[in-house]
Amino acid sequence: MISNKNLARIAGFCYLIVIATGLFSEVFVRQALTVSNDALATAHNIQANEMLFRWGFVADIINFVVGLPTIFIIYYLFKRTNKLLLQIAVAFVIIQTAIISVNLLNQISPLLILSNDTYLNTFQPDRLATLSLLSLNIQSQGYAIGLVFFGFYCLIVGYVIYESRLLPKILGILYAFTGLCYLVNSFTMFLSKGFENPLFIYLAIPIFIGELSLCLWLLIKGIDTSEMIKN
Repeated sequence: MISNKNLARIAGFCYLIVIATGLFSEVFVRQALTVSNDALATAHNIQANEMLFRWGFVADIINFVVGLPTIFIIYYLFKRTNKLLLQIAVAFVIIQTAIISVNLLNQISPLLILSNDTYLNTFQPDRLATLSLLSLNIQSQGYAIGLVFFGFYCLIVGYVIYESRLLPKILGILYAFTGLCYLVNSFTMFLSKGFENPLFIYLAIPIFIGELSLCLWLLIKGIDTSEMIKN
């Protein structure tokens, strides 16, 4: 039987995969290849880097597949602290995963639209490029919607970690702040004209610190099993 400390380390390792695949697909694929308001340039980037674009899609799938065991292990480890809150948190993250997973159809659509298949010859290349960029823009909004639910997950889990005494309280504070940053990030996008998000660069840093801190602590240190026995 796997000990709780080793379970925590497994969760940390899985979380590291989630962070790595998320960064790769968002920063090194979508943001790297998308040129804002320039459909032709974006289409050219995707066609010239098709395999990179496909790997970004695969990375997102791995992200969601590995992410689900991660949240259930966290639920198992901390459920003695507040089972009801964690059940609500798990519901939030399952909704988030479902939304973003379905939204991957918008992410893969440019490869279909720009595929040069015969049935697409009725469209001019510039129109196909426009449809491709539109799909990516829709994907971006769908992703932001999913992150609203993940933001609430982080807020709840951060609070539970703070109350649990199984991990340092600072990790709970950082993780809850991560959730708040996710919420501010998404709603700033929804409420801004043209869906611009000038706060993203400032919010990305605390988000990264909060998630990576919890991930590395679980991976390296695990949890305080003595406190778990007391509970």
